[in-house]
Amino acid sequence: GGAPAAQGGGRGGGGGRGGGLDAAMVQKVLKDPARRDPRVFIIPSDQPDFPTATKFINALRYVGVEVHQATAEFTANGKTYPAGSYVVKTAQAGRAHVLDMFEPQNHPNDMDERGIPRRPYDSAGWTLAYQMGIKFDRLFDDVNGPFTEIQGLAKPVPGTIRGTASAGYLISPSINDAFTVANRVMKANGEVYRLTAPLTADGRTYPAGSFYVVASAASTPVVEAAAKELGVNMDGTSERLPAGATKLAPKRIALWDTQTGSMPSGWTRFLLERFEFPYTVVCGAGFDDSNLRSKYDVIIMPSGASFRAGGGGRGGRGGGGGEGPAQPAAQPADPDLRSLCEVTSGTGNGATAEANVRKFVEQGGVVIAAGSAAEALAATLDLPVTDYMVDRQPNAEDRPLSADKYYVPGSIVRVAVDKTAPSALGAEDHVDVYFNNSPVFRLAPNAALLGLRPVMWFDSASPLRSGWAWGQNYLEGGTAAFEAKVGQGKAFVFGPEITFRAQPHGTFKFLFNAIHQVDSASSP
Repeated sequence: GGAPAAQGGGRGGGGGRGGGLDAAMVQKVLKDPARRDPRVFIIPSDQPDFPTATKFINALRYVGVEVHQATAEFTANGKTYPAGSYVVKTAQAGRAHVLDMFEPQNHPNDMDERGIPRRPYDSAGWTLAYQMGIKFDRLFDDVNGPFTEIQGLAKPVPGTIRGTASAGYLISPSINDAFTVANRVMKANGEVYRLTAPLTADGRTYPAGSFYVVASAASTPVVEAAAKELGVNMDGTSERLPAGATKLAPKRIALWDTQTGSMPSGWTRFLLERFEFPYTVVCGAGFDDSNLRSKYDVIIMPSGASFRAGGGGRGGRGGGGGEGPAQPAAQPADPDLRSLCEVTSGTGNGATAEANVRKFVEQGGVVIAAGSAAEALAATLDLPVTDYMVDRQPNAEDRPLSADKYYVPGSIVRVAVDKTAPSALGAEDHVDVYFNNSPVFRLAPNAALLGLRPVMWFDSASPLRSGWAWGQNYLEGGTAAFEAKVGQGKAFVFGPEITFRAQPHGTFKFLFNAIHQVDSASSP
């Protein structure tokens, strides 16, 4: 028999049909346990944010993937899983999609004649389970048990309220929909606080950032209904509200957009609506207003946003540049084609928007930037950071790394997290983030003294989780996200695409925490 075909670097692949393979080699490769695909994926119902796992399951159900749910506790591969856990088998028509959503994409190094890889033209990694922060187990043998097949969409397992809420309700900050509950309670004129320090109550310890809803005629019906509808577990408590907790209030959010529409802004709008945050779409010269602080509490800059005329950031597909003094375009007759901008003018004509945004932050406002907008915000506020992805040589100026040395198209990478930072409360010490040649920062030696705090950083020379990352070793040591005190206000700067197309639920809480942040100086 002939030897296996060589794995060439060219695009043509492995030869014609006439080349045979040794039968023993075929059997060895096909039956090698290390090369097997999982037969079953199990999503335990006792993970920290199970309501998000249900949203992941419904992403599969929308395209017809078969999913089962356990009606009772069961054991598989020596591990016991609680009732409510989801079971997804690969022996089904949707097998390829199941693997695509659970398993990492592994884009090959397709080398050209110079030994330099041909870069992917689009995203290379998108594993949805990673993006959504889903905890799951991969099993290589079939599993049977007390399962029922889900018909239609999966309904959230109704949340339980443990204990008696004679004083209030405690909710984990790990649950994304805890913010939905908080927004609903505030809309009903109930009181919501966030803990600034751990609290031990009724035999449990609740971390900083946990939500405390004061039991009242206004809040209790909202909380009870939300627990059932959203699947959010919470604890009723007789423990009084601790001193120093931060009282939340509805935030006046200005969402950056353009007259012609920004795709990242549109997805952010969708996300805010899903979690019931009120907002106003502000465009162009709407940010050139000397009274911004009297109108808004938070400004959100999606990828591509900039306050500098013509200064849109790189990488924000559909984002567009910063709008200058141009007058609003005439609205088309078709209502589906009309601009969604609600505010397009301020006290200025757009030329001094940067200065007015700086004034907004200095007066106590909050600005949140993600993706390429992170660079724009750092420049607007003159923060003590520089580009980390540079070629540093002795006796030479730093130069941006060439694409032949470093290039990461849309892929999923893992970053370390300071989970005690205000924007990271409820997160784990490492998270998967969507990364698209995203900004990476080098903090100045005196950054901490100037009020900067790293939130995400690369602590590995091989952070790639799914996709393709040429020269990924250059990322090690770089800061992916940070918080900065600016005057009386604060900037939250996230290089990764934490809201990309409303998919990475695993990083939504960084945005939500920045909106409803914990203030250690606050008191009830």
